Amino acid sequence: MPEGMIVKALAGFYYVRTAERVYQCKARGVFKKRGISPLVGDRIRFTPIGGQEGVIEEILPRSVELIRPPIANVDLAILVFSYREPELNLRLLDRMLVLIEKAELQTVIVLSKMDLLEQEMDMESVSDTYRTMGYPVHLVSSNNGIGFDELRVFLNGKISVVAGQSGVGKSSLLNAMFPELELKMGEVSQKLGRGRHTTRHVELIEIGPDSFIADTPGFSQLDFGDIQPAELDSYFRDISLQSQDCYYRGCQHDREEDCAVRKAVSDGQLNELRYQHYLEFLKEVRETKEGRY
Repeated sequence: MPEGMIVKALAGFYYVRTAERVYQCKARGVFKKRGISPLVGDRIRFTPIGGQEGVIEEILPRSVELIRPPIANVDLAILVFSYREPELNLRLLDRMLVLIEKAELQTVIVLSKMDLLEQEMDMESVSDTYRTMGYPVHLVSSNNGIGFDELRVFLNGKISVVAGQSGVGKSSLLNAMFPELELKMGEVSQKLGRGRHTTRHVELIEIGPDSFIADTPGFSQLDFGDIQPAELDSYFRDISLQSQDCYYRGCQHDREEDCAVRKAVSDGQLNELRYQHYLEFLKEVRETKEGRY
């Protein structure tokens, strides 16, 4: 039985890439009965029907599974955020980093539209905050071609997913780096202050030998799903590091005495905005858990 990888899912069809060609496949009804859906990035076994069609018989084990965007077996997440149009949303960036950390993906942060930057020091302060935690941060401009060479190195031999708030320039970035992609570029709605969702489905596009990239639908809200309150701090690299010195095991860093995290915030050793985002997310995770029981 031949094997392949799903490179696109659209209108109930799965487009499976093999070494020879791409097959348009349907999935067996048994997957729906089991509550399983094939995802872009899945390695699968299928039965060919005719010349270019087939039926998916088996989904091979996944190394990674993301819900939004719906994709499997990703190696690298490229999180794209803009300086302007729309305004830089650090709360959403921290929210996405929590989910990426939970999925144990390698991460690159890209700050786009640097040609709109008025004061370079403002963005350097932001980038230094995340670089200190070990995240690679790249400042790029699709209009000026700034920062592309360094970013391309991360994509070699990987399945990469590009994600971020609508209108930040994900498709523009990919078009500028790989002109052959010819992705449709979105416009920013001045009235609403957010981008129109021009990318309607998830699709893996080959950019080199064993290298694929996915331009994913824009989104602005993400669920924390099954994250428990006691584990949330482990997905904040900076907070996790400070929490090792907390007096109480299982400290959640919002009201406990002798909390090293709270002390680090008051001493200026921990970014206060990041800590405020942690508290917001902790409240949300607790409320979600309470709503289940």
